[in-house]
Amino acid sequence: MTRTTSASAAAPGSAFADAAAARQALDMALPMIEAALPDPQVCGSGFLYVVIMDPAVGPAQASFDAAVLLEHAVGDRSRWDADYAAFARAKASLAWRLGDGLERVQGAQPHRLRAGETLLRGSVCLDGIVVGVSGAHPWFDEAFATAIAANLRAIAQSRHAAARERQELVAPG
Repeated sequence: MTRTTSASAAAPGSAFADAAAARQALDMALPMIEAALPDPQVCGSGFLYVVIMDPAVGPAQASFDAAVLLEHAVGDRSRWDADYAAFARAKASLAWRLGDGLERVQGAQPHRLRAGETLLRGSVCLDGIVVGVSGAHPWFDEAFATAIAANLRAIAQSRHAAARERQELVAPG
């Protein structure tokens, strides 16, 4: 199950890291993720949920929901033993608000947490690209999130290079 949204309804989104780029980034990482999920050392549940945020839309410009580029479930949701979507959304929301990955926040900066925010790890912020993942062990949630974020960054860089090669003077809209 995949849900794609458009941050452009509330605020202008990234010209190079849009919902289509997020889908491509996830698709590039899914073979690795799906191959790893059955391993109990990686994932106790066999399920995973991914949330990818628009890197050009921050909390000052839009609501969390308006800034989500893509949400995706891996595995049969009817068999979930926990609400991995809610966990991934909470992780992505916190990393998005703080502009930082949750390994650092939960490990060294708990003073930045507000009442009601997640105490879980599993979200990264790579050069402003926030990806939250839930379902695997926290270190693998972060590994999968990092792979997706790195893919999205590479896709955006490739799109940017193509625009420059076409001698465009402004980012496409």
